[in-house]
Amino acid sequence: MNTEQKNNKNINGVSVVVPVYNEGKSIDSTISTLNSVLASIGTDYEIIFVNDGSTDDSANILKKKVDLIKLVEHRSNRGYGAALKSGIRIAKYEIIIITDADGTYPNEIIPDLINKIYEKDMVVGARTGSRVAIPLIRKPAKWFLNKLANYLSGIKIPDLNSGLRVMRKDIIEKYFHLLPDGFSFTTTITLAMASNAYQIEYVPIDYLKRDGKSKIRPIHDTLNFIQLIVRTILYFNPLKVFMPIGLILIGLSFGLLMYRTFVDLAFGVTIIVMFLAGIQLLALGIIADLIVRRTK
Repeated sequence: MNTEQKNNKNINGVSVVVPVYNEGKSIDSTISTLNSVLASIGTDYEIIFVNDGSTDDSANILKKKVDLIKLVEHRSNRGYGAALKSGIRIAKYEIIIITDADGTYPNEIIPDLINKIYEKDMVVGARTGSRVAIPLIRKPAKWFLNKLANYLSGIKIPDLNSGLRVMRKDIIEKYFHLLPDGFSFTTTITLAMASNAYQIEYVPIDYLKRDGKSKIRPIHDTLNFIQLIVRTILYFNPLKVFMPIGLILIGLSFGLLMYRTFVDLAFGVTIIVMFLAGIQLLALGIIADLIVRRTK
């Protein structure tokens, strides 16, 4: 018995969920690749495509493939996260795999990711391989978001929002109330699981040039991601946000006090306001942290 067969004998099947919004050019090749790859893993599988209100010929192409896939239809575009949640809800297997329909992710690596889920709670294909075709305009924002998430979560996250990952359905469902309908679905589940000490493994993968136009809006979505990261960490570990800001304000107030004492009699009211604000933020962070720990 080879290693792959030995590992897969305890899995009763896997469910692959693929969100689709105007991906008509790459649907055929994605379905073909997924069926070929999954047929080799030695267990049952299902492939769920969620047409998220596509306005091109994606719907017609998918309807012709219902002998190979399960199809979920959204009448209007509800978002990447909403499409994933619709697919996950109807998935009949405990192991959930998500990937994209645009040809960017190397779906051939899925069996390797599945083999690692036995000892982990989530396995992520991290876009850190030798060939990563991320547009140059998105790289600074991606770097900043990763650094921010790494700091706030206290964990090294090589790829915050990769769309190729293997997860356990019961864990995803636990956080359904937090998972947004937009692109930040993957960011949120990453931060939620990292903040709650779930075991996550990152496997380096390549990331190919997509077929068609990207749906990402660099400025708008980057601001949304920043807001989401801060909000998610506030939900799970509020001291990570409140403590640094509080300490900075207290430190600045002492700095201004030294200036007032030795240089010039200025900033009197500012010093008091800044110091009290710092103390209040620290107290608020402690109270929030106690509430979070009490409700866990």
